[in-house]
Amino acid sequence: MTLPEVGAESEDGEGEVDYRFTLANERTFLAWIRTALGLLAGGVAVHTLVQPPRLAGFAGVITLACLVMSLAVAVGAYGHWRRVNRAMLAGGPLPGTVLVPVLSVGVAVIAVLVCVAVVLS
Repeated sequence: MTLPEVGAESEDGEGEVDYRFTLANERTFLAWIRTALGLLAGGVAVHTLVQPPRLAGFAGVITLACLVMSLAVAVGAYGHWRRVNRAMLAGGPLPGTVLVPVLSVGVAVIAVLVCVAVVLS
């Protein structure tokens, strides 16, 4: 038994996607979800562990930034997974993603907030 190539036709005439590409798409999705969970855990940790009253304002902003980024990455990951899956099934070009710049800017903002909070403490 041979494995189907990308675009190979099955008995019913439909094009099939090589399972390796489908699994790679799922691994990418899971990597984004792990990133979202890490941001969620970071937000919860800041909220739970930062107690000094003088840092309470920064802690709230950092917590909120982590939670918003977590939500954005999780929702974006699902949307990207769907777009890539549809493109593979249609045999079209794979779409790009806005997740990389959004995550980069979001983590940079969180890092600046943490640096300011550390300097002021």
